[in-house]
Amino acid sequence: MIIICETKATETQIKSIQKVIEDSGLKVHRSDGAEHTVLGVVGDRSRLDIGAFSLMPGVRNVVPVSSPFKLASREFHPEDTTVPVGDTVVVGGPEVIVMAGPCAVEGREMIEASASLAAHCGARVLRGGAFKPRSSPYSYQGLGVEGLKMLRAAADGNGLAVVSEVMTIEQIDIVGQYADLLQVGARNMQNYPLLTALGKAGKPVLLKRGISATIQEWLMSAEYILSSGNPDVILCERGIRTFETATRNTLDLSAVPVIKSLSHLPIIVDPSHGVGNRRFVVPMARAAVAAGADGILVEIHPDPEKALSDGPQSLTFEEFEGLMNRCRIIGTTIGRRLGKGR
Repeated sequence: MIIICETKATETQIKSIQKVIEDSGLKVHRSDGAEHTVLGVVGDRSRLDIGAFSLMPGVRNVVPVSSPFKLASREFHPEDTTVPVGDTVVVGGPEVIVMAGPCAVEGREMIEASASLAAHCGARVLRGGAFKPRSSPYSYQGLGVEGLKMLRAAADGNGLAVVSEVMTIEQIDIVGQYADLLQVGARNMQNYPLLTALGKAGKPVLLKRGISATIQEWLMSAEYILSSGNPDVILCERGIRTFETATRNTLDLSAVPVIKSLSHLPIIVDPSHGVGNRRFVVPMARAAVAAGADGILVEIHPDPEKALSDGPQSLTFEEFEGLMNRCRIIGTTIGRRLGKGR
């Protein structure tokens, strides 16, 4: 349930309300809005005397939350959440944030070229995998810590933030030393121990939708991170597995308005993994911006034909530059903006 405090509730009153909740053995999560402070209560509500509680000074209303994802729901947090990434990037605000880079860091020269092009075109975040979860154990697995160092240096040299994937609890600290945004891949969306640990990591998290996950399952995974103390979660639609084989996955762009309706969390779209073919990445990226996504995550490579992973879905530098120009026009028509580049 949620407790909506009076507009003029004092800090002393709010803390008294929180204390009663915690003394009853329940957890409380506070959200300060423009007009009201909202307290989300998680746990066995039968421990709380709702009738007496609703009469406490500072309490305006006690509202049951119908959705199973309490903290991720708009009922708990009516206003959109914005997530800071690094020092200068904010996801969920008026700017559509573009994250671009290769699937995997392959070497210093290629990641520096990718970072330079991404910044030139207006991207704000450099993506790149250092630890790669591959379907085959014989495929390229990434450069590990050396790849993270190259990624960080390339981003810093071009004024970009960094997003990179975390595969295990043991990797959180080392990836967190170099990345501003910790990515949870589709295969780990329901790795609950990892999600719980990321809730305590002190870094924003990019949570990709699982290959066969429903929207409710996806939001419940976000709930693990939120309930563990981390409010900075960004959702990423990256396509789901269906009977269709014309594309790598089926990119569910309807998830964008559905998430916007159900949750306050920002959502971005990964069209590269969504379709798996660079021919279709550009139109789906444009459609994602038009649908209201807060950002797009796009794979680019200086020579996709020689890429060590995901070459078929990686855009060439020329294709990415064209995509940014088109998305910038679309953003303007719906009242949002993209980075201008340099």
